[in-house]
Amino acid sequence: MRVARRIRFDERGLTSLEWLGVILLVVVLLSLIPQFRAGLDWAYETLVGKNNIGPDGEPRPGVLVRGLIVAFGAILVFAGTVFIINYTNLGRRLAFLVTGAAFFGFLSIVGLLYTLYAPRGLRPTLIEGLNAFQIRILPGALMLGSIILFAMFVAALARLEAEESE
Repeated sequence: MRVARRIRFDERGLTSLEWLGVILLVVVLLSLIPQFRAGLDWAYETLVGKNNIGPDGEPRPGVLVRGLIVAFGAILVFAGTVFIINYTNLGRRLAFLVTGAAFFGFLSIVGLLYTLYAPRGLRPTLIEGLNAFQIRILPGALMLGSIILFAMFVAALARLEAEESE
């Protein structure tokens, strides 16, 4: 009886992570409504501009902004979904460390593969002047940074395990 009462009358409320999840769920559900999507498109085009090519053949800034939104949104969804699943099973602290280690381990592997097997064949016009080494600088830097962060998360996991075993 006491346990049921404690669960029913939890006074802590929702944590900030749970509120974020509720807000994102509402936005996703609202995005299924065509009028809401049209409103988002209108707001985006008003703030950034239409996504098209300018008269000089260069992409307008709206293309860059939409690309950044999509890239950060994809990273947030990818890492956030894994974190939420781990959070329900492992707890907040351990879930953060496991998700961080998995995410940066994945980025290390992707950076390594892209560094070794950089694009071959036809090159986009934006990277026309770059040689084979220059194309590999950015993914190599991503790989090194990811390896460092991966090692930091693994060290933090080892430290947490040592603390819990004491």
